[in-house]
Amino acid sequence: MADFASLKRNRNSFDKLSKAIESINTPAEGSKDDDRFWQPEVDKAGNGMAIIRFLPAPAVDGDEALPWVRVFNHGFQGPGGWYIENSLTTLNQKDPVSEYNSVLWNSGIEANKEIARKQKRRLTYISNVLIVSDPKNPENEGQIKLYKFGKKIFDKLTEAMNPQFEDEKAINPFDFWEGANFKIKIRQVEGYRNYDKSEFESPSQLFDGDDAKLEALWKKEYSLKEFLDPKHFKSYDVLKAKLDKVLGLDGAAPVSKTKAEEFTPRSSPDIEDEELDYFKSLAED
Repeated sequence: MADFASLKRNRNSFDKLSKAIESINTPAEGSKDDDRFWQPEVDKAGNGMAIIRFLPAPAVDGDEALPWVRVFNHGFQGPGGWYIENSLTTLNQKDPVSEYNSVLWNSGIEANKEIARKQKRRLTYISNVLIVSDPKNPENEGQIKLYKFGKKIFDKLTEAMNPQFEDEKAINPFDFWEGANFKIKIRQVEGYRNYDKSEFESPSQLFDGDDAKLEALWKKEYSLKEFLDPKHFKSYDVLKAKLDKVLGLDGAAPVSKTKAEEFTPRSSPDIEDEELDYFKSLAED
């Protein structure tokens, strides 16, 4: 377990976080049955708002941990059903969908490239957050939750740490003492949730810098490394068999232009929890 004094002493170092952000160049998800996870609710128009505080890497994960984990997954439909699986590329291993998409892309056939785009990896981040304000569910306020988010929110974190203009001061959004609350503002744009108007408030100390309260909070955070446990990922062979069944392949030849035109996979650029659960139910059926 990490030491709280070390956390406070080293809080102003951006090196590890900055290097981790630089290594991310693309876009585990939690089940709705897992009450550790939280998402802000929206109204009938698709609008919603909440305020959270991103928390540092949990004590249980050790000194070298990051305050987030990222998980790649795939969600698409083929002639043989739905493919909803975590990608082995999360663990830096070969994954059959990524390999097959490379074959499609390198075929030079535009229809095959379009299939590859719709079968591409989706990127999800998971962090510990403190719920500061949740108007739709005020009982969540003051609780630590796991928050699953995509590239749009992660870009906001990156911009806070690496501001574009000289008159803007870099902040560590995950810091207890010099971090800042984050206002999540959700709109419905072209059928999808949009987070462009989300923003950080001015930097502030959490709990007025009370170390006893902060340490107690820190020790209650959930492990993030759990979501990188190999038990959450099926083997290459199992995934390959599933992919072949979903796409109606014999495991040898890539999809031809004719077959690509016969069926176009269904997918979404940023699938939210509700849609993902729907896809899972289809896959189980």
